[in-house]
Amino acid sequence: MATNSHPRTPLNAKSRSPPYASRQSLYAARNRNMLMYSSAVIIFAVGVTYAAVPLYRMFCAATGFAGTPNVGTGRFEPARLVPVDGARRIKVHFNADRAEALPWAFTPQQKFVTVLPGETSLAFYKAKNESKKDIIGIATYNVTPDRIAPYFSKVECFCFEEQKLLAGEEVDMPLLFFIDKDILDDPACRGIDDVVLSYTFFRARRNAQGHLEPDASDKDVQNSLGFGDYEMAPRAEIRNAQPGKS
Repeated sequence: MATNSHPRTPLNAKSRSPPYASRQSLYAARNRNMLMYSSAVIIFAVGVTYAAVPLYRMFCAATGFAGTPNVGTGRFEPARLVPVDGARRIKVHFNADRAEALPWAFTPQQKFVTVLPGETSLAFYKAKNESKKDIIGIATYNVTPDRIAPYFSKVECFCFEEQKLLAGEEVDMPLLFFIDKDILDDPACRGIDDVVLSYTFFRARRNAQGHLEPDASDKDVQNSLGFGDYEMAPRAEIRNAQPGKS
């Protein structure tokens, strides 16, 4: 009987990969996962950078931090916009400033108004471009004393929005606001008879993210927002430019 001299080949020999091939596949999968994770982190960081300024303004407007009046909160229900009869009236004074680099005239059209908690009031500012060129301006604001800021709500205003005035153009800028009736329940606000609402107009510029911002030093902008007494962290680009900082 003839015998087969060739060794028998296992059935799964062709499907079995060399050890180094398995390691390469494992490393490739790990590298793909790392690349996807790194890309997600970079995209998230860029998104946060672009959203930093709007989110910061939303935080200040929602909390009244450092004298920033509330804007667009859920307090505008009709039932809440009712004057509290018998409450003490509060005198709201209006202040207007502008940066020296902005050739505009900017003034309030009334020195003050008196309002009851829950009562809406309409006021106006006037701005005029006294230059021979079209200019875009942007305004910041704050209210003092700052402990009233959580209750000082603005229904409509011109703050933080692009305001373009043609050469020689003059416009009226309306402001609709009210002081929330919850102020009557805050012991820290008892005895407040006078409030000052201040606006500061700056020439506008676009930052690296394309957002409009005041064309002024950080110190001047922070002072106009009422943050002059708060220690602020330096911007990311300034931190990265410092020696020994990553």
